[in-house]
Amino acid sequence: MRTQLSTSKPPFSIFSSIPVSDELGLFRGKGLPNYNRVKDILGYTKEDISIASGVPFGSVRFDKKIPIELTQRITEWATAIALVHSFFNDENKTMLWFKVPNPLLGDVAPRDMIKVGRFKKLFKFIQSALEENQ
Repeated sequence: MRTQLSTSKPPFSIFSSIPVSDELGLFRGKGLPNYNRVKDILGYTKEDISIASGVPFGSVRFDKKIPIELTQRITEWATAIALVHSFFNDENKTMLWFKVPNPLLGDVAPRDMIKVGRFKKLFKFIQSALEENQ
């Protein structure tokens, strides 16, 4: 008797949190984010970055003394941006997606979800949407 293997994909694959490419230049060497590029795509000010990352305003800096927490948050944001870009394959559409209120996210813009501390929910939403569209 033969058993048939399931062809359905699990809801999240082991690699669903890693972008396939970095066409937007969101990362530099050694996996570090391109801080200014991420900031520009999200349209964030220094104050926005402080609020979204939980790093005090006076500590938001992009030099060798950048707080590790800020590097971690911006790396997460860069990863999310790269995953969305992998769907659209268009920089303008990707930027627009982050700035326009989304009815599936409670009419909140993805960039605003990040700013109010809802990044994990947004990231799961992105992963689910990408899995469904494969």
